[in-house]
Amino acid sequence: MQVLALAGSLRAASMNRLMLAMAAECAPVGMKIDIFDGLGDFPLFNPDLEAPGCVEPASVARLRLAIAGADAVLIASPEYAHGVSGVMKNALDWMVANGVFVGKPVVLWNASPRASIALAALRETLSVMTADLVREAELCLLIQGRDGLLPSNPDPLAMQQALLKLKARLCEQAAASLL
Repeated sequence: MQVLALAGSLRAASMNRLMLAMAAECAPVGMKIDIFDGLGDFPLFNPDLEAPGCVEPASVARLRLAIAGADAVLIASPEYAHGVSGVMKNALDWMVANGVFVGKPVVLWNASPRASIALAALRETLSVMTADLVREAELCLLIQGRDGLLPSNPDPLAMQQALLKLKARLCEQAAASLL
């Protein structure tokens, strides 16, 4: 099982990026998580660049092919000013017209103790794109340091349990496709 992981933050010390790195380390047997690097290379979305005869930007093509080749997508994205991060929204806007998310299992994670709106906005956007949201594998980790000030690592056990739920969903889909 190939899972493509997308971090909605470009920050090197992003807790959401850390979650994805830890997820790759604690993925269940038979599941490989690849973290996509390059969302910061995307040009701002412009529908004119999708017109017939236009060449798709290389960074956009790379993500489209990575999503198409994955069995599922794991998105860990922060909330900025009660919204989806600009980098994540821009990447998703580029993927709307090509239909790569249609029926694709997608899991949403967040590492912000104050996030309350962005995940709902991501769910709405991905629903419009007809992604298959795997709600039972969603994860919001409240990150608190030992002294209450510095962030500590997210909980790998919670990640393993969420990834096992995703694996179960993918196994169910595979079995259903054989019928």
